[in-house]
Amino acid sequence: MEQKMSPDKHVLAVYPGSFDPITNGHLDVIRRSTKIFDQLIVAVGDNPSKDHLFTGTERVEMIKNIVADLTNVNVECYTGLTVEYVKSRNAQVMVRGLRNLTDVQYEFQLALINRSVSGIETVFIMTDEKYGFTSSNLIQEVGRFGGDVSGLIPDSVYQKFQQKIKNLKIKLKNDAHLDIID
Repeated sequence: MEQKMSPDKHVLAVYPGSFDPITNGHLDVIRRSTKIFDQLIVAVGDNPSKDHLFTGTERVEMIKNIVADLTNVNVECYTGLTVEYVKSRNAQVMVRGLRNLTDVQYEFQLALINRSVSGIETVFIMTDEKYGFTSSNLIQEVGRFGGDVSGLIPDSVYQKFQQKIKNLKIKLKNDAHLDIID
């Protein structure tokens, strides 16, 4: 017999990701999730073995500022296995954004393994079609080569992104200069 959700049940969802940087597509999924779930945790994954553009703390602070108007959203940083984090927060659902058919295949496989391992259900939310081609990695790549990504990330993030790219270019230039001297 299928279990029905009672009207007074509180549903906590977790939307995990690296958000490096957070995109307008991510923000679209966050805003739409807040209309479906009672509470949403935006869980910023901080994998120390990955070379992130922004630190976990920087990403959390940027997202907190962007979603400050959403009273049912918390932003937290985590390390380790995502399903273990979701279970530790006693969440019933994991939210995953979908942009295109490539995402569907990968996310479907991930959702099945997550449910098998932890019992956590996954709810997919399609991003607005105008963000269907964007990803944090693509935005980083375009930004590093001087492309205009201002319409793809929130304005407050864009300012910080521009500064990070500038600092990265200076560091790379200095590192290259040191290699020539050695």
